[in-house]
Amino acid sequence: MVIGGPSPSDESILAVYRGDSFICASAIHAGVFSNDDGGCGILSRQGEHRRFSGSKRNGISSIEFLPSFPLSFSLTGAGATCADPQWQLFTISVVASVLISMLTVSSSVFCATIFVIVFFQVALASDPPFFPDFSSVLSMAFERGLPTAFVAWFLYRYCIRHTLQGLQAHLERTILWLGGCWIGALNNYTFDQIPISRLTGHDLRQQPGAITALIIIVLLIAAIAAGQAWAFRKERRLLHYLGLYLGIGVAIGCLAAIPGLQLRLHHYIIALLLLPGTSLQTRPSLLYQGILFGLFINGIARWGYASILQTAEVLREDGQLGSALPQVLEPVLQSQSISFTMPALTSGFDGISVLVNDVERFRGSGSLLQSMFNWTRTSIDDPVFFRFAFVGTNPLGGIWHGDYTKPGTWYPNGTWEHPAQGTNR
Repeated sequence: MVIGGPSPSDESILAVYRGDSFICASAIHAGVFSNDDGGCGILSRQGEHRRFSGSKRNGISSIEFLPSFPLSFSLTGAGATCADPQWQLFTISVVASVLISMLTVSSSVFCATIFVIVFFQVALASDPPFFPDFSSVLSMAFERGLPTAFVAWFLYRYCIRHTLQGLQAHLERTILWLGGCWIGALNNYTFDQIPISRLTGHDLRQQPGAITALIIIVLLIAAIAAGQAWAFRKERRLLHYLGLYLGIGVAIGCLAAIPGLQLRLHHYIIALLLLPGTSLQTRPSLLYQGILFGLFINGIARWGYASILQTAEVLREDGQLGSALPQVLEPVLQSQSISFTMPALTSGFDGISVLVNDVERFRGSGSLLQSMFNWTRTSIDDPVFFRFAFVGTNPLGGIWHGDYTKPGTWYPNGTWEHPAQGTNR
C-alpha cells in the first residue's frame, strides 16, 4: 500500500507519503530507485500532513488521501550512497565452500563445514531476518544456529552420510550436492519466484499461475519419487522406506485432523520429510539432497522453527477475519461536530473501535459504550472518514479487533454518507 507521492500535475513538489505506506514501494513510486536494481535513498519524517496526492508512477499506483494524518515522510535519492555487500560475501562463501568440497576427504568434516558457511551466509547476508541493527541479527543467528547444528548432525547421521561417505567423485559432489545446496539456501532468489506461498484453496486461487505451478511441481515430485523408489528397490531398501513414509503420512494426517489448527508444511519441514528419500549414492540423489539441505538451512536461518500447526489467525496475518460488523447508526450532525451512538454488541465481543481517518480514536467497552462518540472537525475543507469494528478480549489477556466496516464519510458541506455494506479493504 502506497498513499501519497508526487502530484500528477506538479512533480517538482517534494514527494510526501502517508506514514504507514510501504517504504520501498514508495521509493520506487518516487523514482528514488528502480524495482529491478534497488538502491538507497534518504527518508525524512515530516510529522502531520494533509492532502496526499494519488498517482501512478514507475509501475506503482498510489492512493489519494485528503484528510490529515499524524505521520508522513518524504523520500529523495539526492546525496544517498550505499553498497550491498551480500554478493561480495556470497562470492567469498562460495569460493571457500568449493575449496573445501574439492580438498576435503572426510564426509563429516565436509558436511559440518558447509553447514556453518551456508547457515551464516544466509542468516547474516543473503536472507537475514528483519532487525533494526546488525547486533540483533548476529544474536538471532547464534540463537538459531546452535540447535540447528544438532539437527544437521542428526540429518548427517541418518541421511546424508549414506550419500557422501566414501564418495571419491569430488567434482560431482561439488557441482551436484554443493551447487544444489546453494540453490536451496538462496530460496529467496530461486524457489521464491514460484507463484505459490500457501497450499490453501483460497491462496491458490488468488495467485496467478499458482495452480499450474502446483500441478507441475506435483508431477515433478512424483517422477522424482518413482526414480528414487526404483533405486531403493535395487538396493533392497524399498520396503523400509515405504514403511517410513507411510508412518510419516499417517502422522501428518493425524496432525491435519486436530481441530482449531491448520497444517502448515514450511519449506524447512518439507526438506526434513524428504531428505530420508535421498539416502542413496547416485548422481540424482546428490542433487536432490543438496537442494533439500539448503532449503532446510534457509528455512531455519531466515524464519526459525515455525510450527507445523498454526492457528488461522497466524496464517491470516493482517487479512480479513470474516467477523461480524457493527451496524452503524445514523449520527447526529452539527455544524462542526458529529456524534455517534455506539451500536449493540454482538456475542463474542466486548467493545467497539472507531477509526477516524484511518487512526484509532476510540476504543470502549462497558459504560463507555453507553455514551456517544463525538468528533469535531479540524479542517472545513476535507472529508472525514469513520470506520467501526467490534473488539474482543483474549482469555489470557490482550485484545483483538474484528473486521472494520467500509468508511462512512462526513463531507465538508456537512452531509453524511453511510458506510456501504461489506468489510473494509
